[in-house]
Amino acid sequence: MGKKDDERVLISPVAGRKSVPLTSDVLMAMTSVDLGGLVSLAEAERIPGSSGGLFNLFSCKGAALKRAVTIAGPFLGAPQAVLGLEQIIARGGTRIWILGWCGSLQREVKIGDLVIPTGAISEEGTSGHYPIGAKDPVPDPRMIKMIENEAGSRSLRFYKGIVWTTDAIYRETAAKVSAFQRQGVLGVEMEMSALFTVAAYRNVALAGLLVVSDELSELRWRPGFGSAEFKSASGEACSLLLDLAGRASAFNNTR
Repeated sequence: MGKKDDERVLISPVAGRKSVPLTSDVLMAMTSVDLGGLVSLAEAERIPGSSGGLFNLFSCKGAALKRAVTIAGPFLGAPQAVLGLEQIIARGGTRIWILGWCGSLQREVKIGDLVIPTGAISEEGTSGHYPIGAKDPVPDPRMIKMIENEAGSRSLRFYKGIVWTTDAIYRETAAKVSAFQRQGVLGVEMEMSALFTVAAYRNVALAGLLVVSDELSELRWRPGFGSAEFKSASGEACSLLLDLAGRASAFNNTR
């Protein structure tokens, strides 16, 4: 058996015979809090038996939307997020909007601010299984522009830049935070580098929006999960992405 045969994938993501096809636009919420916010805002209904118990899928056809979209979540970390993304792509998703949280590494980026990732430094173990060559995985530029324009039109405070993706939140050391600060990295989270990589590998459009939930810039942890600033920003982020995903004027397939 040659090397080419050795690289055969034995388990491929496929839509089951009873699987409900998904809309082209899919919102993936990393947290249960944002998932609940999106579902409530969109008047969404759960798709029964939609994900084998690993995550939930919801169909949105509320009056607030100009076209139907799918909401999926929650996901924790790169492996589960990639598993979900693979299944979503197999069932028809082609433009994926990611909503998550991050910890700030820069002093000017505060709890309640928004971060639009333009790339990610990987310290997770999932993306290495998806060979995409020497290119760095990046989000879809048109989706990024749409998010940026919408955030600006709503007068939201946001930053664009690189984030750090980790598998180990309890190993975010002072040395690492300092090193990434010097590189201008905006925040730390657990999924984006893997999601960018798989989107490039599968040739689908994907971009994300992160809400700053805590701060590490002073080399100590300052949580803000219960703050008014964070809760307000989380609600704004839900509304923003839902509006973009459900907008009739959004561009067609981007790739």
